[in-house]
Amino acid sequence: MQQFETRSEEETLALGRRLGEEAAPGDVIALTGEIGVGKTVLTRGFARGLGIEEGISSPTFTILLIHEEGRIPLYHFDVYRIEEPEEMEEVGFDEYMDGDGVCLIEWAEKIADLLPDNTRVIRIEKDLSKGLDYRRITIR
Repeated sequence: MQQFETRSEEETLALGRRLGEEAAPGDVIALTGEIGVGKTVLTRGFARGLGIEEGISSPTFTILLIHEEGRIPLYHFDVYRIEEPEEMEEVGFDEYMDGDGVCLIEWAEKIADLLPDNTRVIRIEKDLSKGLDYRRITIR
């Protein structure tokens, strides 16, 4: 387990970039945390670490956005609106899990039973006593 603290959006982006630079094909990364903690900010940095410069936004209404212009593809899932894990079959979730890119899943706790054993779980938390921009980021 690793734990990081960031105190600004820029620091969260930088951590995401570092994680993206270390990513390898077949990695599955589960992002968890309350709404507004910075899951998409971390994802934006992660994409930059893969060499993806296009804008990264949350794919909340489409469930999946595919970014293929980096050194390896990024399959960016946002499962916030998923009501049943079985809905993931409709987007070919298993195929992406076995694909040649990195699967990064926001709100992954909603589909925890579908995630492979080697999934890296990244939990982002606020602590308002340490400031509005403070984040504790734990990687398991």
